[in-house]
Amino acid sequence: MPPNKSRKKKFRDPFFDDDSTKRRKVAADEDQDAEIDSDSDEDGVISSRDESEQESDKETVDEARKRIAMDCVRKFRESAKKEKEQRDEEGEGSGDDDEEDEGARDSLLAQKMIKEQQEESGRIRKNIASRVELGGDGGFENLVKHKQCVTAVALSEDDVKGFSASKDGGIVQWDVESRKCDRYKWPSDSVLKSHGLKDPQGSAKKQSRQILTLAASSDGRYLATGGLDRHVHIWDTRTREHLQAFPGHRGPVSSLAFRDGSTELFSGSFDRTVKIWNVEDRTYMNTLFGHQSEVLSIDCLRKERVLAAGRDRSMQLFKVHEESRLVFRAPASSLECCCFVNNEEFLSGSDDGSIELWGAVRKKPIHILRNAHALLTDSKKSDLKDNEKLSNGNLENGHHNLENHHCSSVHSWVSAVTVCRNSDLAASGAGNGFVRLWAIENETKDIKSLHNVPLAGFVNSMAFAKSAKFLVAGVGQEPRLGRWGRIHEARNGVSILPLKLS
Repeated sequence: MPPNKSRKKKFRDPFFDDDSTKRRKVAADEDQDAEIDSDSDEDGVISSRDESEQESDKETVDEARKRIAMDCVRKFRESAKKEKEQRDEEGEGSGDDDEEDEGARDSLLAQKMIKEQQEESGRIRKNIASRVELGGDGGFENLVKHKQCVTAVALSEDDVKGFSASKDGGIVQWDVESRKCDRYKWPSDSVLKSHGLKDPQGSAKKQSRQILTLAASSDGRYLATGGLDRHVHIWDTRTREHLQAFPGHRGPVSSLAFRDGSTELFSGSFDRTVKIWNVEDRTYMNTLFGHQSEVLSIDCLRKERVLAAGRDRSMQLFKVHEESRLVFRAPASSLECCCFVNNEEFLSGSDDGSIELWGAVRKKPIHILRNAHALLTDSKKSDLKDNEKLSNGNLENGHHNLENHHCSSVHSWVSAVTVCRNSDLAASGAGNGFVRLWAIENETKDIKSLHNVPLAGFVNSMAFAKSAKFLVAGVGQEPRLGRWGRIHEARNGVSILPLKLS
């Protein structure tokens, strides 16, 4: 026995020795010939022990991943167990369920987790449209008031805070639950110049604070605004102070979008370009060319891709990393708005009153929904011919109402579209007095109507809560990009539509 013990000790692999033990042995060997104070030696022993304890307490990356995965598995198992108990109480359970082996349950659990991961990543759409019902009184409620037309709204990642901007340069930050509002104050001209603001150039005679668009970063730290002054302004949402003004665009900034999970910002402009900025580093990165007319709307997800729609009858998907782009041609004369449904599908709204569903592998729309916001006729005032009406009793887009001296098609332009991210629930707005909720069918790729909710005014911007619990809409008496229509009875402000899932 003693020889065996010595042999094991002799051939012991030092790789498996404890690091802290080796450090203590090395320190002891080095200190044999040195005379050190007893107090300092005691302090050194304590500090080395504390250090080893702290190192042992630290969680590695692999351990953190394992812990998160185990938590997810535990939650899924608890959910499956509750569903089974509920079925048993309702009498829907069978004896076979009790005999189901652990492997089969884990297989179902794995399938459920894979489906949820695909829904979160945008590979498949969440089926929530069929479960959506109108909450509250079944209509929009006034949330925030503005002096002039609201041009843009945005929500924070956690759906707690919201932001809105108007043509008078007002920027408001509000709480969804308490509805408390805090207004941003523009700094003086000297401060703006110190932050990068340039003097007006070209046709611009003076600086204008009229805002056309805004976007909030996913980490909740930054707010970006853009408008007629051709600059992209960066604000700190915590202090509501102005941080930076990015010059570079030669036309009004019409649209902004942060890339999810980063501080990378895309800006679209009337100068037909899309620029990329790094807000954290306060730097300009790149310019994307391709549009032949004004860029009116852009959107972005987590991938380094940006979707841009404009007045050149095209929507373009820029792949920044690959330095390439896909061009999609629309039958309409102008695309007013666009948004991602997921990484492979997106929606657009046009000035002919139609909504288009697109896929990344086709250059033409998958489905076109025409006359989505056609004006309702007034039987007392309207004396239109039968061929000027649609079969559903609505006005055809493009009809001129001579009595009111304006083109009724302006009110039926689809000025805003939005999607509850990675789901089949969508919404659109115009100036016809209604906001419409839609369901995007997974198999047939049709767009079916869900709810038609009254809302007076031009709906210039909308945003769904990530939880699908509400929809916010920025409303004004005028369209976002012009004054070619006016609805006097409308209120300039932000309205909220409570929703609930059955």
